[in-house]
Amino acid sequence: MSRGTWAAFVLSSTLLATAPLWRVPPEPSPVSLAFPGWPSTFEGRPLRELPLTEREERFGEGFPGRIGRFTDGQRELIVRWVAAPTRQLHSTEACFRGLGYAISPAPFWRQEEGPPWNRFIVSRGASRMVVREAVMDGRGGHWTDVSAWYWSALLGHSEGPWWAITLAENAPLDAR
Repeated sequence: MSRGTWAAFVLSSTLLATAPLWRVPPEPSPVSLAFPGWPSTFEGRPLRELPLTEREERFGEGFPGRIGRFTDGQRELIVRWVAAPTRQLHSTEACFRGLGYAISPAPFWRQEEGPPWNRFIVSRGASRMVVREAVMDGRGGHWTDVSAWYWSALLGHSEGPWWAITLAENAPLDAR
């Protein structure tokens, strides 16, 4: 076998052997469950719905789910009901960074015997908030990282719908 024929054979064999790895699985179709409605309480506190900002409304266009904004009188929550795996669900940290906030890491937050939540501190000018976020499914799945949730959902390790919850509250000066 000539050198050129051998090289073509090796290249063809390599391409054929790795072809199954090239495929990107298609995004699953949205879950056919009806939206269950927004929660009326969070962590034992009653919630009052707030109007979405223009930015949140624009973000919600084409989003495979729903977005709601709430307050419990002291804290603000963004609740996203997600019907299908999507790259449109961004980490809250990336959103704050894009809005010009400085980000400082903080230890994970955990309610007694509950799963951990990602937590960080954002500041811009005199504004300083402690933010925490998590993504959950209805079967006990819990993610502190949006990218980890996405791949778990996309690869079928979790079934939707999912709830992505972000909570922000004013931070004391010594918040960590």
